[in-house]
Amino acid sequence: MNLRTPHTRALIAGGTGRVGAAIAARLRAEGWDVYAAGSADGDLRTKAGAAALVSRATTELGGLDLVVHAAGDGFAPKPFAEVTENDWDDALDVTAKGTFFLAQAAAPALREARGVLVIVEDVAAYQAWPSFAAHCAAKAAQAMLTRVLARALAPDVRVCGVAPGAVAVEPGQEERRAAETLLGRVGSPEDVADAVLYLSRAGYVTGTTLVVDGGRLAKSGAGR
Repeated sequence: MNLRTPHTRALIAGGTGRVGAAIAARLRAEGWDVYAAGSADGDLRTKAGAAALVSRATTELGGLDLVVHAAGDGFAPKPFAEVTENDWDDALDVTAKGTFFLAQAAAPALREARGVLVIVEDVAAYQAWPSFAAHCAAKAAQAMLTRVLARALAPDVRVCGVAPGAVAVEPGQEERRAAETLLGRVGSPEDVADAVLYLSRAGYVTGTTLVVDGGRLAKSGAGR
């Protein structure tokens, strides 16, 4: 028997990317009504853009039971000495600033529904990658927001994070990335989607992050 979840309305910010699209597809398969938004639907680099996106999704869906922040920018390797202000802003704007203002805009609808905010983080929040300095800093800020927002929105709204490892690997990088994990393989966007679905239903879980990395952090010792 396929048990339909009582929560059925979801906004996926970043829902047109590889991970976001997989989350949207998984939720739809479970009977959710999903608004999968790309950058054209609302610019998360600004407070006004985040508010416009939430307003559009709330109107179309009739409310919000789940909001997923899966959007990101600024993930490109660059030597430390060559990082510019624009690189820094690209990394921080959508990832950290966008997470905060998306949550702020969605809070009334989520409170009304006693809903859930799930933030797609990254193991980069817990590992120091010199070639991705701005990205690591942005993801670390985002991981802290998971905890801050859980406190700010409790008890009406649960806030959880998902921190993927190598789940969207460039062709030719699979073997190297697999060797970094305990399981000896890379993951997939569908692994992240499964985690989001679990957290959407996990009524006693908030203020914490589910790491979906095949044991990468455990193998490197970065999660200690």
